[in-house]
Amino acid sequence: MGDKTKLAVSPVIQVGGSLFTPDQLAKIGTVVGSDAKIEMTSFKQLYVEVPLDEREAIQEELERAGLEVYPAGFATKSLIACNFCKGAEEAGLETARILNRAIAGIATPTPLKIGYAGCALGTSEPLLKDIAVVKMRDTFDIYVGGEPKGIKAATGRLLVSGISEERLVPVVSTLIDFYKQQAKGKEKFSKFVDRITMEQLKQIVA
Repeated sequence: MGDKTKLAVSPVIQVGGSLFTPDQLAKIGTVVGSDAKIEMTSFKQLYVEVPLDEREAIQEELERAGLEVYPAGFATKSLIACNFCKGAEEAGLETARILNRAIAGIATPTPLKIGYAGCALGTSEPLLKDIAVVKMRDTFDIYVGGEPKGIKAATGRLLVSGISEERLVPVVSTLIDFYKQQAKGKEKFSKFVDRITMEQLKQIVA
């Protein structure tokens, strides 16, 4: 048997949430083969195991089917977004897509989950993610340090509020870059936030 690798596969961000079409699911099954392992993750991606030497060809075929394909493992996950129940424009669908294109698939010390909610209802549970973006009318609030696992589970803390749409990607990208540069080994983002302190992070994104 040859070497295997994993791809992270997700549908496009859209009104209604994480929706695969029947054709897309059939395509996944066809291109990875009947013996492949497919894992449903907690961050709305499918991990599919493929032969290493066929990775590029399989990725291209999945992308032609309208799917998004990213590295698995230690990288920023595709944006974990809400269902945009208030409508694409009001909930900021295009903004979410722009943010996703900017941040998904970046190599990081540990897997990094970034949540997005189009309103304060927060149906995507963004405050349980490492970085959370919540749209508040025409601006955005950013929270950091959410931890969903263990007996010390915690919600993210408000880092900055009233961010304009134009500043959203630069601020989130700055947080990711700073984490990559300053993390100690495989330090989880929530522990990184505690060590660095909220005050220093506020200065970094100011």
